Amino acid sequence: MCRSPMAEFVLKDMVERRGLADRFHIESAATTTDEIGNPVHPGTRRILAREGISCEGKTARQIAKADYDAFDVIIGMDDANMRSMERRFGGDPAGKLHKMMEFAGTDRDVADPWYTGDFETTYDDVRAGCTGLMGWLGF
Repeated sequence: MCRSPMAEFVLKDMVERRGLADRFHIESAATTTDEIGNPVHPGTRRILAREGISCEGKTARQIAKADYDAFDVIIGMDDANMRSMERRFGGDPAGKLHKMMEFAGTDRDVADPWYTGDFETTYDDVRAGCTGLMGWLGF
């Protein structure tokens, strides 16, 4: 409950500030069951609050097979996420799966604060990825 909800709410903030909120449905989901039902990690909440972004009421849910048809673009934070999503979806026939940092011009993973405690680097990665994603989408 660190990186994906951070990306969800940073991206929601970006589209809202551009007046595009009605054109997007943005939602994060876990690829594992470890955090299902848990709220956003306090470190992520702290960074988002500092940026004036609320994540109130968000709890973790697991990604579902039906999500593949429900979303146009599906983004993973790291290689493990990508493998889990491909297994869950039975592949990626429509080319919807992308790794977040590809939108920032690199193939590395989004820094994981679960292990490092460094939410600042994660925020920098998420912001760069979301900014690149908005450009990739034409905004």
